[in-house]
Amino acid sequence: MRFGRFVALAEVERVMKIQEVIMKAKAGELKWYQAADILGITDRHLRRLRNRFKVDPTGLFRNRQPSPKRLKQEIVDEILRLYQTEYAGYNVTHFHEELLETHHIKVGYTCVKLLLQKHKLVPKHKKRGHYRRRRERRPLTGMLLHMDGSHHRWFEHPAHERQCLIAIIDDADSKCLAAKFFKEEGTVEVLEVLKSVVQEHGTFVSLYTDRASHFAHTPAAGGPFDPSAITQVDRVLNELGIELIRAYSPQARGRGERAWQTMQGRLPQELAKAGATTYEAANEYLQNVFIPKYNQKFTVPPKEEGTAFLPIVGFDIERVFCRRHERRVNKDNTVQYLNHILPMPKPELPGTSFASRKVEIREHLDGSIDVFAGKQLIASFPNLELLPEVVKLEEYKPDMRFNYGSGQF
Repeated sequence: MRFGRFVALAEVERVMKIQEVIMKAKAGELKWYQAADILGITDRHLRRLRNRFKVDPTGLFRNRQPSPKRLKQEIVDEILRLYQTEYAGYNVTHFHEELLETHHIKVGYTCVKLLLQKHKLVPKHKKRGHYRRRRERRPLTGMLLHMDGSHHRWFEHPAHERQCLIAIIDDADSKCLAAKFFKEEGTVEVLEVLKSVVQEHGTFVSLYTDRASHFAHTPAAGGPFDPSAITQVDRVLNELGIELIRAYSPQARGRGERAWQTMQGRLPQELAKAGATTYEAANEYLQNVFIPKYNQKFTVPPKEEGTAFLPIVGFDIERVFCRRHERRVNKDNTVQYLNHILPMPKPELPGTSFASRKVEIREHLDGSIDVFAGKQLIASFPNLELLPEVVKLEEYKPDMRFNYGSGQF
């Protein structure tokens, strides 16, 4: 025979179906192409099966040879007997060790596990998630800072809205370096908290964040971010020489996430007890009471003495922390920005103009605006809403010119 004594039931059913179709085709009940369509095979393959059937009725069975590495049946029976009698309740790892050391049965761990699971002697566990090794703390303060925003019902606000607390934690000692309540988390809010840390402590090595839109551009939800898309936060950190590290999961930022759990379990209760129901009162309590108490209780000594913070040298902080946008000067020596027309000054050299040049508009956190041509500051404006001499876009006419002597158009 071309097959062993044991044949799977599915294989027997397959052969019986082929035999029945071939017999009907030979009897003239079916055309041969119809028989091939019924079996889902080609005409040529059906002729092969018909010729095998003529030579040997068992020729329709697949010639499946058992693997030479397949366990012998007596070894399988012995493994099952041992587990059911002497080692009932053992986990697979422990039982596998006993098979090797005590009974000298050399079988792989996976083979034993699958065998026990097949006979329902041990349960099948769900597949574990990605293993993430616990990351050691950085040895010096200022080497890595965690930054995140937490939307939570931090205090009872008359508008019944959730507030966003943005905080920065040092990885080396878990000290909270800065925190502030905002209505939402955005570029301006993030830069404001970063600015307070740089002003007080100096520049640092790395910043660890999530992949929110102000930190990274992610084309597909949950996918990798696009490193070629530079965000406003990227521009500021690059100028300060700070590396931005974007995490792909909350588990990767475990130390920062545990800090949020601690704050969420303490700060709302303290704010309610203090009667803070406004952003001003909550931020005042946060800065004067909670952060000093939090740092005193939860700060741990860093592994090494010293710090990686560097003092600010050669940087104008007010000009660094801003949002930057490129524009091209119009032919009438103006720049369009945020529904406004900004007039550019006349260059000192006669006969020259900024027309058609690329300029960079820097909008600072206080709303003021600077315009740069390269590294040269060519114009400055206060907050646009407070600037009467700037004409809004809907009021602008191309023939208008700015009189720098009178300060009017």
